[in-house]
Amino acid sequence: MKLARLAYDFGKAVIYTTRMISKELPTNTILKEVRAMLNKAYGDSAYKIAKALVEGAKFNGGNPRHIKVKRLFIVSEGEASRRGNRNIRLENTSIVRIKYPYDGAWLTFRAFFGANYIPLVKELVELAKNKNVSYGARIVFRNGRIYLHLSIPIQLYLKHFKKREVRGDLIAGFDLNSDRINMAIIDGHGRIRDKKTVWFPEVTSHGFPRSIAKARRLEALAKLLKYAYYHGVSTVVFENLLTIKYRKYTRNPTANRKVTRFAKKEILQHAIISSIKYGFRVLLVDPKGTTHSKEHDKIMKKYGLDRHTASAYLIALKGIKRHTMI
Repeated sequence: MKLARLAYDFGKAVIYTTRMISKELPTNTILKEVRAMLNKAYGDSAYKIAKALVEGAKFNGGNPRHIKVKRLFIVSEGEASRRGNRNIRLENTSIVRIKYPYDGAWLTFRAFFGANYIPLVKELVELAKNKNVSYGARIVFRNGRIYLHLSIPIQLYLKHFKKREVRGDLIAGFDLNSDRINMAIIDGHGRIRDKKTVWFPEVTSHGFPRSIAKARRLEALAKLLKYAYYHGVSTVVFENLLTIKYRKYTRNPTANRKVTRFAKKEILQHAIISSIKYGFRVLLVDPKGTTHSKEHDKIMKKYGLDRHTASAYLIALKGIKRHTMI
């Protein structure tokens, strides 16, 4: 019950902070207010989440003052000097302690991790106790259960889960869409060696759960990356969606719904991490010109490709010519 109260108050703090950010109050004033509601570390985390929600609302053309939080959750940023995390702290691979800010006490709970993750969590705890690493933590109440999500330092994660080095020399371009992911594999001369598409049209329908939609997209991405891994690909190329500041809407309400329900930046971040896990070289290219261009139409006619596979081909081709390396 104490944990539920803390999660409820954390959500209230996030909403309150979104309203202050919407009013363009000074950052120091906002932080002072939200820290007084919980504590400094919880307050700082609430501020970061609220800021992201406001930016997301503006990006989607929504009103930041109408933001709501329906699910109970708690977030605490990592801090190496505080044994990894100031408020949500792993004692070992089975015990997690959570700071209760109202009386300064710690709440103790059992934590259960999959067997494959135990060695990773064990090393994370040891490094954190020696103040060598930090880790972010999120607690989510969902379907009658309480879940603990950890943000593991990427190098530590790859140490335990990275596959063997790739040996091929082909390049795969990916076109990420709301209802499908297209992949085109080319060689160093730009010749198409393979192509593959995974569809999931059901995720854009009315009422389809966002959490399940996200899982379907990530499953499709994982399937294509695995295919590329075993078919001679050494480099994967994605559009640099992190630079896009605004969504593009049309007069078609169905198309607009697909755009709104698709978190491209989130899936790109997952794609980058998953690709590094496979040992791929990851390249990001400028999205300009990969769709609705003369070159795009020419590629479609020349190779008999649909527009999304043609975009994947152009993305791969850009990876040869110019890129930003991750």
